[in-house]
Amino acid sequence: MQPPFELGPIRPPSEAHSLLIRASRNCSWNRCKFCRTYKGQRFELRPVEDIKRDILTVKTTQDKFKEMAWKSGYGTQLNEVAAQVYQSTSDEVVRLVALWMYAGGTSAFLQDANTLIMRVNDLLEVITFLKQTLPSITRVTTYARSKTAAQRSVTELVRLREAGLSRIHIGLESGSDAVLILMDKGVTVADQIKGGQHVVASGISLCEYVLLGLGGVKLWREHAIETTRVLNDINPEYIRFRTLSITKDMPLHALVQSGEFVRSTDEQIVAEERLLIENLTCHSNLVSDHVTNLLQEIEGRLPEDKPRLLEVIDRFQGLTPTERSNFILGRRAGYYNELDDMKDAACHSAVERMLGSLCQKVGELDEKVVYDLMERFI
Repeated sequence: MQPPFELGPIRPPSEAHSLLIRASRNCSWNRCKFCRTYKGQRFELRPVEDIKRDILTVKTTQDKFKEMAWKSGYGTQLNEVAAQVYQSTSDEVVRLVALWMYAGGTSAFLQDANTLIMRVNDLLEVITFLKQTLPSITRVTTYARSKTAAQRSVTELVRLREAGLSRIHIGLESGSDAVLILMDKGVTVADQIKGGQHVVASGISLCEYVLLGLGGVKLWREHAIETTRVLNDINPEYIRFRTLSITKDMPLHALVQSGEFVRSTDEQIVAEERLLIENLTCHSNLVSDHVTNLLQEIEGRLPEDKPRLLEVIDRFQGLTPTERSNFILGRRAGYYNELDDMKDAACHSAVERMLGSLCQKVGELDEKVVYDLMERFI
């Protein structure tokens, strides 16, 4: 019996319309205290032949879509058929291919958490086969650990780029060794800089993720300053902000319960964000494309957009305490996406009423309420 098509549990938000191909299972480190995704799961490299079989399954499914399009009179206009099939089936593989084709069928993401740990020749074989089998794909991306990237030579990474690897997503999280040790990240700042610089030197697009709030109250300033130093040394094409959320099934939860780790509030994290942006001198695209972030409108090109980004923070910090609480609650409850949404009188009033029912003191928002709202999304 043929093994089923495999899908891993996650991908970056920016890869929402990419074809997902599972090249490895789970995470090769899997000890980070702020992560729950792969806990209890063993890391495994999938056999190259199994990965190829999944790619061929996609090709077969795509061919069926093309046949349906011709029979339905759509010709080469596959997006209409893809949309119809996506809405009408519960088959996970068919929906994956339909979404990918609807979006143009040009991008693929190799799962799971550290595909770069594969033997270079095996990964080259997978990328080459993927692009030969599905020639519409022009962009191939994946996750990697910075320590693994540091162990790859620039020459090896250049070979991967020439085969078609377009972008590597790396969870930098923090540039502070103290924070990395506390979180059992399994990497040093030196590893992060070396790994990031190797990727940049190879010509592969690099996206580094920063986890706002990861230093907690005690290490927030060091977390911000040291993270900017590392990013400036690496100069990645993309920097993506995420905000720390903690659930009971994360190892970090025990540190919160014991008092060893004190979580930063949204207002403290905004101050941390300001310090980060103020000190960034790299030429990178700053992106805040995650629901956990309070100020998702902090996006732009560094360094030229830095004044505009800091103005957004100034606006938030310039609000009265009650209005800041209104925005925080409204943002976390899904009423607001950006600061200007507070101008909607109906939304503002609804949040104001909610604030009144949740606050023991007028305008004073309980952080536990905020944390509970955030954790619905992870």
